[in-house]
Amino acid sequence: MDYELSPEKTNPKPWPPAGVKWYYSDEWVAIAHADCREILPELPDNSVDLVVTSPPYEDLRDYGGFVFDCQNTAQELLKLICDGGVVVWVAGDKVTDGGESGESFRQALLFNSVGFKLLDTMIYGKDGIRYPETIRYNQQFEYMFVFCKGKPKTFNPIKYRNKYNFVKNKLVTNRNADGSLTRKHYDAKEDVSLANIWFYDVGYMKSSKDAFVFEHPAIFPEALASDHIISWSNPGDLILDPFLGSGTTAYCAKKLNRHCIGIEIEEKYCEIAAKRCSQSVMELRI
Repeated sequence: MDYELSPEKTNPKPWPPAGVKWYYSDEWVAIAHADCREILPELPDNSVDLVVTSPPYEDLRDYGGFVFDCQNTAQELLKLICDGGVVVWVAGDKVTDGGESGESFRQALLFNSVGFKLLDTMIYGKDGIRYPETIRYNQQFEYMFVFCKGKPKTFNPIKYRNKYNFVKNKLVTNRNADGSLTRKHYDAKEDVSLANIWFYDVGYMKSSKDAFVFEHPAIFPEALASDHIISWSNPGDLILDPFLGSGTTAYCAKKLNRHCIGIEIEEKYCEIAAKRCSQSVMELRI
């Protein structure tokens, strides 16, 4: 199909991509109501800068009876992602009889097996718990696997003001493989990057300020999507979410001046995502 990114990576041409029947499209976002296995092969190889998505969590939520093919999806994403591109894969596990399925780990290993590098295993921590546990500690997090095709071409780390550990000539000790110690002095930076555990407020009118979005049973916070989009892409880049759901990735990409292709198999969720993306959005302060 006749679709390519300009050399400056500033504007996909043509937009929206030809050859696909789009449920919704505007200057920044294109949403397809389809099985991603049908749409992903239609997109050009090496064209996507970043994928931010959350696949169906087994049968923990109602996805209209649809399931997904992780093997096929991982292989297609490897072809679509450009060299240095990143996939952020937010995943959780089903619990049956007090035991976790481990499906999230299987998915991570599968991505490794098809050629992705597991750049980071990040934690998405939540500000509360839904149900208290009776035989184990309360569950308060999900995984955010960050995969890369080669070395990341973009990393814009989110930083915070290091108020308490800003020390001049700080002594740091590292233990070497042979057990010996190496000591060196350095000046701690006033602004430091976040660690890989991120906490968010979740729940009604917290993950999003639009009440209609909560007609979808499993949305992730707008702040989570925005933080990853800022971290792994630049304005004008092309973002993809093959399991768009309520449209969080597309909505946040548009606010951050990135193009986004979203694919969603359940029409009622396409409607939510389209309504969300059709709103006027104000650019976020970065």
